[in-house]
Amino acid sequence: MNLSIPALTRFLIREATVEDQHELASLFHFESYVHRHLDWRTPLDWINHPPFLVAEQKGRLIGALASPVDTPGIAWIQVFAVRSNSRLDAVWSALWKQTLSFHKEYSTRQIAAIPSQPWFGKLLTDSHFTHSHDVVTLIWEGQPLTPPKETADVAIREMHTADLKGVLVVDQESFEPLWQQSEAALLIALKQACIATVAEKAGRIIGYQISTCGHLGGHLARLAVVPDQRGRHIGEALVFDLLSKFIDRSVNRVTVNTQHHNTVSLRLYEKLGFRRTGETFHVFTFTP
Repeated sequence: MNLSIPALTRFLIREATVEDQHELASLFHFESYVHRHLDWRTPLDWINHPPFLVAEQKGRLIGALASPVDTPGIAWIQVFAVRSNSRLDAVWSALWKQTLSFHKEYSTRQIAAIPSQPWFGKLLTDSHFTHSHDVVTLIWEGQPLTPPKETADVAIREMHTADLKGVLVVDQESFEPLWQQSEAALLIALKQACIATVAEKAGRIIGYQISTCGHLGGHLARLAVVPDQRGRHIGEALVFDLLSKFIDRSVNRVTVNTQHHNTVSLRLYEKLGFRRTGETFHVFTFTP
């Protein structure tokens, strides 16, 4: 894709290539206007996963926008960046116009973003994105744990690569399309996890959790239980087992995110001693 933009703006829009990696890395690391989606992959990992478009002016890269489709019909804006000496609105408009054309051609059902800075939220609003819901953060800081009711026919064990197809089924049955993960994303998540477990019943994976570790503590990144097994304290058992493992590692600070309207998840986490931090992230969506 190599598209001329009106002379007033004097730049070209084209697909990013591996040859752009150095300039893109500089753009993402040193410029002020940079949006990065919180994801298992880095922005550069999305090169060769269209649409990943760049804006070029006089042979110099001045902006980039990537929103690849990783699960059927769903695209997240993984990165948007503009050089500080360029017109933010003009670069966004040109990149967004061609990005939207791509998604319409390929029948993308929904495009989403979670802006962490007001300037990006304004660009989204001005481009007719809708603030659909919020994601909230909860934290556990070593509160005493009460063991959940026993589920004698369910075993919790370490997750292995061979489990991913079963984990993918759980993921697809548990989450609405916007929040589902691809098998490739789950593999990357597993590789980055410090604790990943599955709940298994009669050889069938019926639940899982994936958590990461950092210098500030642990983070429960993913938790799911298949609908036909809910109400049996399996999610509670997975989180209890996870927190017990963190305690064994002397980790007494664990965070988790969930949708503000997911009352089932909120009750589960609060029952186990998590409390809301007050941190909220707005989710914006657009239907092409």
